[in-house]
Amino acid sequence: MENSKKVWYGKGFKLGVLGGGQLGRMLIQEAIDWNVHIYCLDPDPNAPCSQIANNFTIGSITDYQTVLDFAKDKDVVTVEIENVNIEALEEVEKMGVKVFPQPNVLRIIRDKGIQKEFYKKHGLPTSDFSLINSKAELSSFDNFFPKVQKLRTGGYDGRGVKVLKSQKDIKDAFDAPCILEDYIPFEKELAIIVARNESGDVNTFPVVECEFSPEANLVEFLFSPAEISKMIESKAKEIAINIIESLQMVGILAVEFFLTKDGDLLINEIAPRPHNSGHHTIECNVTSQFQQHLRSVLNLPLGDSSLINCGAMLNILGEKGSNGPALYDGMEFLLNHPGVFVHVYGKEMVKPFRKMGHVTLTAPTILELKQKVKFIKGKLKAHSA
Repeated sequence: MENSKKVWYGKGFKLGVLGGGQLGRMLIQEAIDWNVHIYCLDPDPNAPCSQIANNFTIGSITDYQTVLDFAKDKDVVTVEIENVNIEALEEVEKMGVKVFPQPNVLRIIRDKGIQKEFYKKHGLPTSDFSLINSKAELSSFDNFFPKVQKLRTGGYDGRGVKVLKSQKDIKDAFDAPCILEDYIPFEKELAIIVARNESGDVNTFPVVECEFSPEANLVEFLFSPAEISKMIESKAKEIAINIIESLQMVGILAVEFFLTKDGDLLINEIAPRPHNSGHHTIECNVTSQFQQHLRSVLNLPLGDSSLINCGAMLNILGEKGSNGPALYDGMEFLLNHPGVFVHVYGKEMVKPFRKMGHVTLTAPTILELKQKVKFIKGKLKAHSA
C-alpha cells in the first residue's frame, strides 16, 4: 500500500503524533511490530513517548507555528489528546498532509457544548443540557438540582467536571463557559470503541462496563464484556457507528454511555483517539485498539476486534500525598499470578490520582474475573519516596 508515494513501513514514511503521553507510547509499541516510524511532539522532555519514539520534538501542541513546523513534512498526522492547535492542522491539511481525525472533527469534539449540539442535530440520544458562560448564570436556574457542570474545553481524566447537588455547591462551581446537564441516575456506565478507515470501513469492539472512582472522578476499573443484554449491546454499536459515520471521521472513537434505569442509552462523551476504556484490548482482543487506530489512519483493513478472553483493566493511580519521583510497590506480587499483565507508562513523576499505568486481568468467565479483581485490586501502588 502507498500513501503520498511512500509505503507506510520504513524510514521514508513519517507518522506524526501530537502528544507524547501513555496513549502515544502504547501506539508506538504496536507500530514497532510493523516498522512504522512515529514522530512525536510534546512539551515535556520526559514524556512517556520520549523514550521510544523514532523522533521526539519538544514543543507546545497548542502553539500554531510549532504544530505547523512539526506537521508539514509528515505523511499522516494524528493526535493522542484533543487539546491541540486545530488552525495549524487545517493549514497542513491544505498542504496535502493527511490529518486523522480531521480538524473539523476535532473542533466538534474538543468543545463539549458543540459536541452536545451535534448529538441534538443528528438525533443522537443524550441528556438535556444548557450552555452557560459564567457561574453567575447559575442563579437563573430555579430548582434545577442536581446537575452536572462541565467545562466546555480543557477537561480530562475527571478534571473539569463538578456535580452540583444543592444551592450551596454553586460557590464552588466553574466560572467559565460550561455545559449544564441533567444528573442521570444510571444503572451502569458503558463504553464502546468504534474505528473507521479512509475507505469507509467501520468496526466496533465489544461494549465494556466501567466502574468510576468517586474520589478521583475517573475510571478505576472496567470489565469486558459488559453484563448487558444483546439488545443493549446492539443498540450501543448502532449509535457508535451512527456517530462516526455522521462525523465522517477517520480514526478510532471512544463513546461513553449511561445505561438508565429505564434501559435507555444516553451518550455521555466521546473521545477521538485511543481511550482508557480500550486498554484491555492489548491482551483480551484479537486486535488492540492501538493497532486498530494505526490500521484506520493508514487506511489499512480493519482488524478483528472480537474477544479472546474476558478481561478487566485496573488503572494504577498515584497515591494520595505523592509528589516526586515514581516508585512502585507490589510488582512482584502481581507478576506471580497468571493472567495478570502490568503496563507502566514511564512517567518519572507521580502525583495524586495521576495515571501511572494499568493492569489487565484475564479469565475464562466474568465471575472468575471479578474474583481476581478483588484479589488484585490495590496490590500495585505508585508513590513517591
